[in-house]
Amino acid sequence: MPVPSPFHSRTSKLCHSMLWKDWAGYLAVRSYTESHEPEYFAFRHSAGLLDVTPLFKYEVHGPDAPRFLSRIMSRNVAKLKVGRVTYVCWCDDHGKVIDDGTVARLEKHYYRVTAAEPSMHWFERFRRGHDVEIEDSSTRLGALSLQGPKAKAILESVSDADLDALGFFGLTACKFGDVSGWITRTGYTGDLGYEVWVENADAEAVYDAIWEAGQPHAILPAGLDALDVARVEAGFVMNGVDYWSANHCLIEARKSSPFELNLDWTVKLDRTPFVGQAALERELENGPERRFVGLVIDWDETERLFNSYGLPPELPISAWRDGRPIYAPEGAWIGMATSGAWSPTLKKNLALAQIRAEYAEPGARLQIEITAEYRRHKVAAIVTPLPFFDPARKRA
Repeated sequence: MPVPSPFHSRTSKLCHSMLWKDWAGYLAVRSYTESHEPEYFAFRHSAGLLDVTPLFKYEVHGPDAPRFLSRIMSRNVAKLKVGRVTYVCWCDDHGKVIDDGTVARLEKHYYRVTAAEPSMHWFERFRRGHDVEIEDSSTRLGALSLQGPKAKAILESVSDADLDALGFFGLTACKFGDVSGWITRTGYTGDLGYEVWVENADAEAVYDAIWEAGQPHAILPAGLDALDVARVEAGFVMNGVDYWSANHCLIEARKSSPFELNLDWTVKLDRTPFVGQAALERELENGPERRFVGLVIDWDETERLFNSYGLPPELPISAWRDGRPIYAPEGAWIGMATSGAWSPTLKKNLALAQIRAEYAEPGARLQIEITAEYRRHKVAAIVTPLPFFDPARKRA
């Protein structure tokens, strides 16, 4: 049975919809009212406050911590400076992605890793020979994500952090009144945003402070349904949705490499050995078989399709994750759309997809399967560079 997070006493009072789901063993709000759209617009126009405690968290510290993390990550974590965060993935020996997350360097020999799945077993597998300690801090630390254009103003009023000096993917220790914690300039919405990390015992006090400070800025509590729409607009890949951890795949075809997920920028091959390096070098020579792309589904064709049945166009209310075939113009199957959503900001029907690399050129006009009146049809889907939504304030 899912357990409450350290913020549950606050989020449960605000959740009038009773829409909850199990996220990594925690009770997580899908949307606080009957519709997630006000929460989505808070992300884009004011600020949304999201409980992200269910992320798996690991404290890695010791003299060999930089070398150890660089050994198991595709990125050279040893080069990460103190006070910085980086996005990473880690692979098996065959260069297939096991999980993705972030690494924050809190001190010279002290890192914090976040992951979508339990990863202690994988880290322990490679710990031998390294002077390093690993703590699973998942149940010790609470985490909040404050996302939106007003996020900075809110946090400035409740913490002593110098947010003007905190650049994109920056990290700082700070005080929330008498409470110690950390702020990172990170998030999963593709907008201006921060994440707050505190001990469980301090969670309620920090939530209350942020909530009160956010009232003049139209802050709203936000759930996972709104987040899912925002992360599709941002083009962010999701474990278990847009790809599957290599540890869980029953067949090779379901596994993905970083290159196939457009995570090339997280791979540094010319350095000391790391897990999956040789396989990734071979793949780079030959080129990946697939690519992760954005698709904009043609609205005029969609409208004409439903109009042929005398119906208005039908779209899912929330982001979808059920998977849909993608076809080449000549009709051959070339991949699958793994998730998508209607973008309230862009007014476009969006999808994220893994397709054969030769069809991944921006502007390519492909086809996606859509069901209308219980029948399968195809409409045009245009390959579009990611992210779909990329406001300047995200990095400002």
